Amino acid sequence: MQTRRNFLHNTAKATLAVAVSGSVLTNLAQAEPAHNQAAPLSFSQIKLPYTYSDLEPNIDALTMEIHYTKHHTAYIKAINEAIVAENITETSEEQLLANISKYSAKARNNAGGAWNHNFFWENLSGKQTGPSEKVMQLIISSFGSMDKFKEQFAAAATTRFGSGWAWLILDDSGKLKITSTANQDNPLMDVVDQRGIPVLALDVWEHAYYLHYQNKRADYIKNWWNVVNWNKVHERLA
Repeated sequence: MQTRRNFLHNTAKATLAVAVSGSVLTNLAQAEPAHNQAAPLSFSQIKLPYTYSDLEPNIDALTMEIHYTKHHTAYIKAINEAIVAENITETSEEQLLANISKYSAKARNNAGGAWNHNFFWENLSGKQTGPSEKVMQLIISSFGSMDKFKEQFAAAATTRFGSGWAWLILDDSGKLKITSTANQDNPLMDVVDQRGIPVLALDVWEHAYYLHYQNKRADYIKNWWNVVNWNKVHERLA
């Protein structure tokens, strides 16, 4: 016995062969499922490549656990809700960020929060690593020395008023630059002053450090260099 699907396909062949009226073809097309319809965009949370305690004493385990399981998961949930509610049809996270000015504050804040944290987790490591020769050369050519780079990056992170991020980005000319963004904005968004490809990021929201460092953001920034994953920085510049 023919299945309904086989019957419809055989009917379509016969219809084309004898050039029967277009109404049958229309009905046939409506009966067939849309196999090429793209699934809606959805953000997901990466699995941490280390345990909560692997970054101690520079970032404490309790802060990492709360940051990852509470703050980040909330951003993931909220942006996926916004994608459905606003019928967002962008095909990738990066495309959504590049066009974020078209969407609501909820979409902007939570798309940034979801993407920024996935990026942030990956540029941390419990194992001491140093910059590769390529990364070092780029930093020296852009900032004069590693010390000057760290000084300028720390200044961007320290002087970011309120909540936000400090970024190392690659600009259109192929040079590294330092910038900062407020709240959950990032350099991929069309709403920021300085756009570019993110290479390294530091979260300076208070929830990223307050349990351990209280109001001493400068100490958090200083110790954060001890857990930077320079291998990931090299990979992003490769």
